[in-house]
Amino acid sequence: MIPMKRSVSTLSAYCLAMVISLGAPEKRLPIKGEVFIIDEHTAFLIQPEKPRVDQPIPWVWYAPTLRGLPANSEKWMFERFLKAGIAIAGVDVGESYGSPKGREVYSALHEHLVKKRGLAKQACLLARSRGGLMLYCWAEENPDKVRCITGIYPVCSIASYPGLKRACDAYGMTADQLEAQLAKHNPIDRLAPLAKAKVPIFHIHGDKDRLVPLEANSGLVKKRYDELGGRMTLEVVKGQGHNMWEGWFQSQNLVDFVIKHANPVNSSKVK
Repeated sequence: MIPMKRSVSTLSAYCLAMVISLGAPEKRLPIKGEVFIIDEHTAFLIQPEKPRVDQPIPWVWYAPTLRGLPANSEKWMFERFLKAGIAIAGVDVGESYGSPKGREVYSALHEHLVKKRGLAKQACLLARSRGGLMLYCWAEENPDKVRCITGIYPVCSIASYPGLKRACDAYGMTADQLEAQLAKHNPIDRLAPLAKAKVPIFHIHGDKDRLVPLEANSGLVKKRYDELGGRMTLEVVKGQGHNMWEGWFQSQNLVDFVIKHANPVNSSKVK
């Protein structure tokens, strides 16, 4: 028989979850999942059909979770993650550009998923474009919560994209103030904690990317991470830019990298 105190607590938690779910706005996902609210922000969780019960569920943290994202372009990857027993989650923090306020919401999502949903403490981060700023800024302050980082032409420098004038409002600063404090927030300047924690990184980036130039973003991360003794694989795609080429979203190498690090005991390839 369940003690009354525990029953009330369980019922309260259940009711809270129902309220959260009922209050969630609609969000289209490429694969069926749950949409809910975290700190007044829309979040999602897509679970494997048969999640593991013997240990915490490995998961991919996707960003940016803006309107329309993740999109159908991510479906190919997501299907393979799910087949490997890996959940996918994310939260919409708007155009935060990696700001402290956005990081606070990220921490709230992480705590919820780990404590309430049974997901693993360490997540595999998947950053698409400006999702790089969001995930890297959080990861560099929480390296113990990161199993690996992957990126599809990810933004890694605020100065490169969107530029200080566009990003400063999200940080509650002027452009000059943000420039003066850039080293405290810019992913390319804060890689040391990740290298010390031995977090492996994989990026795929085009050499013709004009919006998020290779050299100022993934290329610079590779150079500095190597100098710090970190492990990073940078796959440069010749002739490709910042576009919707299906090769970005159907990279077997990226999928294998995630599965290998999410499931180190069972890292067989899933195609």
